[in-house]
Amino acid sequence: MKCDIMVVGAGFAGSVIAERLASAGRSVIVIDKRTHVGGNAFDEYDRAGVLIHRYGPHIFHTNAQHVLDYLSRFTGWRFYEHKVLAFVEGTLYPMPINQNTINWLYGLSLDEAGVVAFLERVREKRNPVHSSEDIVLNRVGADLCDTFFRNYTRKQWGLDLAQLSPIVAGRIPVRTNTDDRYFTDTYQNMPGDGFTAMFTRMLDHPNIRLELGVHFHDVRPRVVTRAIFYTGPIDEYFGFCYGHLPYRSLRFEHQHLSGKAQYQTVGTVNYPNDFEFTRITEFKYLTGQVHCGTSIVREYPQSNGDPYYPVLTAQNQELYLKYRMLAERESNVYFIGRLAEYKYYNMDQVVAAALKAANLYLQEQERA
Repeated sequence: MKCDIMVVGAGFAGSVIAERLASAGRSVIVIDKRTHVGGNAFDEYDRAGVLIHRYGPHIFHTNAQHVLDYLSRFTGWRFYEHKVLAFVEGTLYPMPINQNTINWLYGLSLDEAGVVAFLERVREKRNPVHSSEDIVLNRVGADLCDTFFRNYTRKQWGLDLAQLSPIVAGRIPVRTNTDDRYFTDTYQNMPGDGFTAMFTRMLDHPNIRLELGVHFHDVRPRVVTRAIFYTGPIDEYFGFCYGHLPYRSLRFEHQHLSGKAQYQTVGTVNYPNDFEFTRITEFKYLTGQVHCGTSIVREYPQSNGDPYYPVLTAQNQELYLKYRMLAERESNVYFIGRLAEYKYYNMDQVVAAALKAANLYLQEQERA
């Protein structure tokens, strides 16, 4: 089989690159080891007819107008601002930590200036910052760290805060006002009829051939192509020659509750200190679907299984750099995405990176 481009992976990175290059006149084959498109953002209707996210909740948010404009070619949008509560000793508190979180937890009535002063008083200054523990203690001090972050991190990552890169905790804001939205991006929306429908339209192009349920190493020998865009695990591409890059995986426990219109008061409730699962998400909040029942998912972090989150420690970053050096020697192979770059990307960041990669490739070809 001959084609101009092989794209490995039909998630955000792969689908965007495939669509852009196909629309530029290239013949593209897209393969994925899963039997569906959309990667971890894949959604489907469960047996009760509720639209669920098979691999846990995915909420789209961005400040990048060009990312929103691009995806809008393939979907309409439903406005949605995600809200999260944390269950601590029988009480639900807003997350990220904000003015109400602090007032309710400590029985205070602080205004915004009072919260600023409170945090300044309890924080433990860490300089330089080496770990996620340093980040959290520097922001909120030991008690809030232990209440909301330390045990959650141990469940989620299997590591203590002190073992994780500052990047991990650095993603979570702390607010001094009463804003209880989980994200504050300019654009917060969900695809009107789901992520899978959006991906299906994106890949519905005469220049795109789609093969699902196949593995890269099985397909590669029979495809002659000018370039490969690889979005899978970088260590797997090189046969794990330096060992496995550690990832955190998840086990999902989906449940439908018939005759119950609502299970919880917000889209997601975190459980930092109780139970083996980290959070429960109720999908009808995300999708806006009207249904007499409701469907939820509990997430159980684990060390084995499909790779979801790169475990960002100094040691693991050193291992990744070894693989990246190998990748830089590959001819006409481009590594992009969370697994290929061993990097924690948001969905909009993946789309932006994929758009950039496709444009750079086309520019390189014009100069050649």
